Amino acid sequence: MTQWQDFLSAHGAVFKNGELQSFGNSLNELSAANQDILTSLSHLGLLEVSGDDAVTFLQGQVTNDIKKLDGSNSQYTGYCSPKGRLLALCLAYAHIDHLHLQMPLSILEPIMKRLKMYVMRSKVVVTDKTADILCFGIAGQNAEAILTSIFNTAPQAPQQLMTLDNATLLRLIGDKPRYLVFTHTPNAESIWNALSANCTKVGKPVWDYLEIQAGIPEVVPATQETFVPQMVNLDALDGINFKKGCYTGQEIVARTHYLGKVKRRTQLAHIDTNEIPQAGDIIQLEGHEESIGQIVRAAPTPNGGVDALVEIRLENLETTSELPMWKGKKLEFKALPYTLT
Repeated sequence: MTQWQDFLSAHGAVFKNGELQSFGNSLNELSAANQDILTSLSHLGLLEVSGDDAVTFLQGQVTNDIKKLDGSNSQYTGYCSPKGRLLALCLAYAHIDHLHLQMPLSILEPIMKRLKMYVMRSKVVVTDKTADILCFGIAGQNAEAILTSIFNTAPQAPQQLMTLDNATLLRLIGDKPRYLVFTHTPNAESIWNALSANCTKVGKPVWDYLEIQAGIPEVVPATQETFVPQMVNLDALDGINFKKGCYTGQEIVARTHYLGKVKRRTQLAHIDTNEIPQAGDIIQLEGHEESIGQIVRAAPTPNGGVDALVEIRLENLETTSELPMWKGKKLEFKALPYTLT
């Protein structure tokens, strides 16, 4: 365990495979999901891309316009294979003289190696900063006030970024106020203690539930090279810039955009089950073996069962005679918090 995990464990944290599962009572934490909550996002990693050519280099690698990152904002962006399939979905922002890409820790090392492979003669350095810069998630109607009481300010608008002396604050998109707090390791314990005084401490499942309610997908090892970005609604999240020019996989992504309606999309669904679906699990029509989609991410809900983001063929949502199922359990579809075109 790391020193940070040791600190959290001393405060009741339970880890499994390096991921923060709970602070000892998962059911109580879930019931607090819509209140003011705090978690340590140990399942996420952080890459730093620095050097004179960092912006130009990343501009040719990812789906969004990196040149628009000015230190006061953030954006979702995708990193694709030459066939236009997502290798990673990242939260990107600029900080002082470098860029950061946040993604699941489970894919960070291979993504870092792939980026380094394409650096060649560019003046670019790609570094894993996960151990040096810790990230907390805080959410709830009082989250802004809690941050302001500690830092004297807080981002007001979704995707806004603020760099302070001892932390960087980022407001995420979504109807429910949610923030990321990035801080260097020496500041982590004091900031955590201050935040936790006014929040319920929770594990990864609660944060996943909130991400799913905001319609935020993710790419993990089981789903790498599975989705064209539009299949997981990256365009609806302003994660694709169709005017920026060439990048890896751009031809396929642009063709999907300009040559007609996207035929597969990610939807929000509820499943009446106590088992948590895994990313990559297939979705089938009732009574059929053919896959019509798959689980993108899933988490337990405060009221029982599971909510999931499900990538699915849209034509299979237009009929009620044969219902989409996961392991024999029907999917009850809910409205996404954003519009798909």
